[in-house]
Amino acid sequence: MSESVEGLSTALTFVWLLLCGGLVFLMHAGFSLVEAGFTRAKNTANILMKNLMTICVGVLIYWLVGWGIMYGDDIAGILGFSQFCLSGADNSVWNGWFFQMVFAATGATIVSGAMAERTKFISYLVFTVLLVAIIYPVYGHWVWSGADLALLTGEGSAIVKMCGASFHDFAGSGVVHSIGGYAALAGVIILGPRIGKFKDGKPQAIPGHNITFGFLGVLLLWLGWLGFNGGSTLDGSDAYMNLAVVNTFLAAAAGAVAAMILTWLKTGKPDPSLTANGVLAGLVAITAPCGSVENWAAIVIGLIAGGIVYAGVMFNETVLKVDDPVGAIAVHGYCGTWGLLSVGIFAVGMGEGILGGAVYTAGAPGLLYGGVNQFIIQVVGALASIVWAFVAGFIVFKIIDVVIGLRASQKEEVEGLDITEHGIRAYPEYITE
Repeated sequence: MSESVEGLSTALTFVWLLLCGGLVFLMHAGFSLVEAGFTRAKNTANILMKNLMTICVGVLIYWLVGWGIMYGDDIAGILGFSQFCLSGADNSVWNGWFFQMVFAATGATIVSGAMAERTKFISYLVFTVLLVAIIYPVYGHWVWSGADLALLTGEGSAIVKMCGASFHDFAGSGVVHSIGGYAALAGVIILGPRIGKFKDGKPQAIPGHNITFGFLGVLLLWLGWLGFNGGSTLDGSDAYMNLAVVNTFLAAAAGAVAAMILTWLKTGKPDPSLTANGVLAGLVAITAPCGSVENWAAIVIGLIAGGIVYAGVMFNETVLKVDDPVGAIAVHGYCGTWGLLSVGIFAVGMGEGILGGAVYTAGAPGLLYGGVNQFIIQVVGALASIVWAFVAGFIVFKIIDVVIGLRASQKEEVEGLDITEHGIRAYPEYITE
């Protein structure tokens, strides 16, 4: 009888992860619509090609090397080094690989949006290969590999011993979003702004061509996050997946409300694109703490994330003078960092309140529950994600820029990357006689 129950539980987990992985895969359709809608019509085919090839390249590279670096046999707590090409894999590995692969490709998609409308197609593909092969899985190994010496989570790690707690990033505010966001920041610094974005040092609005696409994309991403966060229980019989999902939806709604109110107060009108990004901001922020905080805290985390995305977009344009057409750096980078820190503030800790039975909650309580250790390790882990992603991204982008060039020519940018990179237009002109 016990063997039958165990077999049923295993089968349920396999199906659960396949379903949730499918929802995360669907997020690539969401990213495609968001990025296409919030940019100009002349670059639509280019945006769609980049998003399609991100998942295609991601599948192959994560199979070839990414999984092995992330989950292979540990080397000094730094990276894994085995299971390349899924050598020796069984049903459990294949199931886990699929779920983790769709996460890996998501990180590269973040970079696509931030660098849209002026990046060479071939250069973006090269970066995608290196992000999925090295940048993403190395940090992922530090956090999710389960290795005894993994820098941020291993019980034998000097950092973990020093901080008195293990780093907690439930579904990837750091591993996926912070890594993608700060790598994107490095890229846009090297790339430079679009032609006409700044005039006499002041940012100029360059409206996207299809707000409908943008909003549909956000709603698809929101749906996909059910798999992103709910599936990260990695156990189809763990009832606490429901808590993760409830917190996810609360934070997303709160993020949108906060962004809408802020833009309304600042400009006199509620801004649609920033409100849509408020949804994504809340989703990114709650991704790390969704299984370790109570419902009210999820709402607070989302509200603050909505403020961060608004302030982050303004900061990028007015202070850093960087051009991010879709707001990806603020959404994924800054709100990803906030999500990591919020664990150290709001986590109830194991054995506390309604979350006591969840094996994946943060082990130590956050600041609001009298704990300090969890906050300290969250700060360390957040800083590690920023430094690793930005420095590694900057080096890779700089090499790409020197060797093959990163930016399209001025003529190509003005004409549009659809026709210059792919020889077609997403919206062919009708010929009238």
